[in-house]
This record gives sequence, structure tokens and C-alpha cells, in this order.
Amino acid sequence: MRTTRLPYLPAAAVLLWSLSAMAAPLASTWTGKVLDDRVSLNLRFEERGQMGFTVPRSALKGLSTAEGDTKFQLVREAGTVSFEGRFSGGEGAGHYRFEPDAAWPRDMAKLGYPDLSQEEQFQFALFDMGPTRVKALAELGYTKIPHDQLLQVAIFQVTPEHIRELAALGFQKLDLDDLVATRIHGVTPRYIREIREAGYPGVTLEQLVQMRIHAIDANYIRSFSGNKNGSQK
Repeated sequence: MRTTRLPYLPAAAVLLWSLSAMAAPLASTWTGKVLDDRVSLNLRFEERGQMGFTVPRSALKGLSTAEGDTKFQLVREAGTVSFEGRFSGGEGAGHYRFEPDAAWPRDMAKLGYPDLSQEEQFQFALFDMGPTRVKALAELGYTKIPHDQLLQVAIFQVTPEHIRELAALGFQKLDLDDLVATRIHGVTPRYIREIREAGYPGVTLEQLVQMRIHAIDANYIRSFSGNKNGSQK
């Protein structure tokens, strides 16, 4: 399926440029905040700024958010990020250190990604991109993904599960750029089903992205149409 190039948020391009340009140290400081079953982490890169991301609590081994000292790890194929510090009132801070996996560069080289730096390995570790995910994407038809695009896929969590869920809803063989756009703008399978049930069964992916950008949801459609059943007139 090929559609008109879907729009990106400008902030996304800035984020990708920053990640590609930085020479991230492998140890620095972190801050975090508990968000129900997820944890928001912000990692500082010394003089290069900082980057935030959110992970499920279950991904952080040994995590305790109770008042006091804490030690936990984010274990990925590319390596392990070890954290230590303190939590108070659901917010934490401390230091982290990245320990790269020795086999990861060799395994990625076999898949067409040679000469990855340790800093790049760290980036891929944060967003859980490794040989297993590269192979899973290849099984779905996404092979020989350029390095920069692979980083986008990792950052915006274009997972095999997300691709399969969209395919089940009729959006098959999408370009990776379009898949990234669905993640940037929050076009989830649930959102698609809700829009269809609100009276737009034939909505296109491009239309869904535009609707998301303009904060149009099923409730808005029903209130605008004045039809409680949401049927399209």
C-alpha cells in the first residue's frame, strides 16, 4: 500500500538529529517519575543535553519506587543500563552506567549493520533494537532497513506487533515511513476501530493521521454529526 507521504511532527526530526549527532557518554545522571504501570526516565548526556523515554515498570529489573535508595537495570540485547539513586514521592534521581553486550555488534554486522559505535549501541539498547527485532521485521518483509531509518523504527517503537495489528485492520504492506507516522501521531488499532465505529469504515491511513493531528476522535465525530449512533450520513 502506498499513500501520500504522511506528515511528521517537527520535534521528531529534531530528536532524531540530536540522537545521531551526540557522542553520548556511557555513564551520567538520570531522573525519573512513576506513571502508574510505567516509568518515565530522563537520561542526561553531560554537555550534550538529555533525552527522555518511557518504559513499562516490568522492564526495569529490581526496581523499587518506595522511599529511599534504589538499584535497578534495563536489560536489552545490546547491553544493560544499570541505575542507582533514590526515590521520594514517586520521583527519583541518581546515576546510570551502560554495559554493552560483546556479541551484539557481531550479530548486528551479520544482519548488515557493521561498524556500529558504542554510542550507537547504547542508543539501540535504550529503544530495544537488536538482532531479534531486526529478524522479526525481516520476516514481515522489512529487510535491509537503512541505519538511520532503523533508529527511527526503534525510537518510535514500530514493533512487529504494531505492524501485524495494523495489517489485521486492512493496512497491509505499509512503508516504514508511514508506520513511523502512525506511532508519532498515535494512530493506534484502538483509535482506528473507534473512528470506524463512529461512522467512517472506509477511512484511509492518511485521513487517520490528519484526524489525529487535529485532535478528532470518535466522540467529536458523534457530537458534530449529532448522531448518537455515529452512523455516517
